[in-house]
Parts: sequence; C-alpha cells; structure tokens
Amino acid sequence: MSGVKCTSKLFVIFISLVLTVSCLTGCAGFPYAAKYSVSSFGQETGNKYNYPTYASDICVVNSDINESDVSFSDTVSAGLFDLNKRETLYAKNVNEQVMPASLTKVMTALVALKHGSLEQVLVAGDDVYVNESGAQKIGLKAGDRMTLDQALHILLIYSANDVANMIASNIAGSIDAFVELMNTEAKAIGATKSHFKNPNGLTAEDHVVTAYDMYLIFNAAMQYDTFSEIINMNHYTTSYLDSKGASKEVDISSTNGFLNGNKAQPSGVTVIGGKTGTTTAAGHCLILLAKDTTANPYIAVVMRDTDSGTLYEDMTQLLKEIVN
Repeated sequence: MSGVKCTSKLFVIFISLVLTVSCLTGCAGFPYAAKYSVSSFGQETGNKYNYPTYASDICVVNSDINESDVSFSDTVSAGLFDLNKRETLYAKNVNEQVMPASLTKVMTALVALKHGSLEQVLVAGDDVYVNESGAQKIGLKAGDRMTLDQALHILLIYSANDVANMIASNIAGSIDAFVELMNTEAKAIGATKSHFKNPNGLTAEDHVVTAYDMYLIFNAAMQYDTFSEIINMNHYTTSYLDSKGASKEVDISSTNGFLNGNKAQPSGVTVIGGKTGTTTAAGHCLILLAKDTTANPYIAVVMRDTDSGTLYEDMTQLLKEIVN
C-alpha cells in the first residue's frame, strides 16, 4: 500500500506554520530520541527488552487517504502512521476537531513526565474529587498520597480521573496552571488544533484535539521509556497512603481490549499498548502503538466511534493495513 511520505527538514518551526495552512502538505523533522521498552519483544538487555531509538519525521496530512477496502462511518476520525518509513498509510477526518475523552491523559502524562520526577510524592487536594456520573476513579480523598510513578500507572492503565486531577495540581500548583502547560506543550510539538480545558478528558466546551494531533502527542510521549512501558501493561498492583498514613491497595487492569484479552489482535500485528477514551460527547476512542512481524512500529488512532464493539472492529480493520 502506498502512503504519503514526508521528507525530513532541518528546522522544526516550519511545522507550526504548515499545520495552520490548510492547503499545504509538508513535513518537519522532530528529533525525538524515542525508545520504547516492552517486556516480551525486542532484544534483551538486563531485565528489559529494548527497541532501538528512532527519529520521527512528521507527516502533515490535509486530505483523506484510503487506497484500500477500509470503511468507517462518516463521523469517525482515524489515521495510521508508519513510524519507520515516515508515511501516512490511512487518513480520515484527521484534521477535524473532535473531543478526545480520556485520550487527553496521554497529554497529561507527557506534561507530567517532562515537568515532574517519578519519585515525586503527590498529595491529593480538595480539587481531586470527580463528581461526574460514571467517571472512572479510584476514590482518592484529600490528603491521600502516592508517587508520580504510581499515579502515571493508574492514569494510563485504568484511566482514573481523580488521579489525573492529583497529578495536575501537584506538578503545576493548580489544575488551571497544568492545563496551561498542556496547551503550551501541545503547540510546541505542532498539535496546533488542540485545546485542553482539563487533564482528564471529561466533557468540557472547547476541549478538543484532532486525530492527527493525537498522533503527534502520542509520538512525543513515546520518547519517555516510562510511558512506553506503562501502556504495555495489562495489570498493576500498588499501595498508597491515606491522610492518616494507612496503606490502601490498588489492583487494576487495563481498559485496552487488545491487552486485556477481550479483543483478538489481527494476524501479523502485535499491539504493544495504547490508551482508550470514552464519553457520551466524544464517543469511543482508541490510540495504539503496534508493530509488524519485523518489529516496525506504527501508531493507529480511531476517534468518535459509535460504540465499543464498532471501535475495535474499526481498529482491527486499520491494523490489518499494516500487513496488507
């Protein structure tokens, strides 16, 4: 299958200009020293299996790309990106602003990893409470504390919204200040059509991204080994302390159907990890890192799908393009 291939440029600033001009298709080189470590693939080094670093030349896509039998509903935004060949293999509505739901937490993790330290102890404040009906949470209370490393695991594996609030207020001093950092960092990596209003992805006016921006954000987050390791995990158990110093255990499983065994992975493709997101307003969303049989990496994203079953069917269609 042919794609839209990008040619590397020596200057990064160009990406911001190109992204804002809808009639152009261009490229920009982001020298991410990205390395992802996974427990069961790649070359063993010590007790880890490490993939080599790779540089990302970012493709800018301004129209749909579909030279296959892939068929999604008109409302879906989706993209498939070959990271080694630097090609866009599929694109549908990738530059249309949509609500990201909990895919927001990829940006939250990126900002936290850049501005915090894994050993940093986070203390829940009065802004930790999440009252939205049906919102995923672990039930944090003011005074509860855990490390950023623990919080990131719970954030990305279980998608806990109260943990997102705790991360934000501790890293930046307040949730509002953290959201400012999210928007600043999004622009810095070229995600210029995104605008965040909170760190968790719960429905808010003008809280939007594009499928293409999510690709940029996810790709940037992968430069941190911690992020790449966490998104590959299906299960996590830890203990944190409440305000009185008592230990509270958390035992969580991944919300990703491809990792938790609820959904079969396409033949010839290995899903390494990713992030789910669902709200009534945003629909069902999923972004993944996957590899083919020769360990070449791909990012696949599907947003604004109608239901969970259709989301995984559509993502399976998209991932099959890797081996077609």
